[in-house]
Amino acid sequence: QVQLVESGGGLVQPGGSLRLSCAASEFIFNFNAMGWYRRAPGKQRELVASIGSGFAAGITNYADSVKGRFTISRDAAKNTVSLQMNALKPEDTAVYYCNKVPGPPDFASWGQGTQVTVSS
Repeated sequence: QVQLVESGGGLVQPGGSLRLSCAASEFIFNFNAMGWYRRAPGKQRELVASIGSGFAAGITNYADSVKGRFTISRDAAKNTVSLQMNALKPEDTAVYYCNKVPGPPDFASWGQGTQVTVSS
């Protein structure tokens, strides 16, 4: 049973915008901080944005490389986590994944991700 489904990726020119969405099970969504991760070609997966849960839902964190450009948010009614990506750069090109924070070590706990390609 799929528990995390990412969508919204695509091909965009530098300076463009994309909005990624992640549908999570309510068990994952309600009891964990959530984050967006990315894996660029030849690189390890990195956490680019996170958002707290419960009383910490207002706390967000961003990697230095995306601060001021990306915004993470929750929609509790739909059990979704979104990532608004603005002013995209070629170095943002990667497969983007949604998951709890910290990320689980087992491969089976990750979805397929969604490809973001920034190129002219």
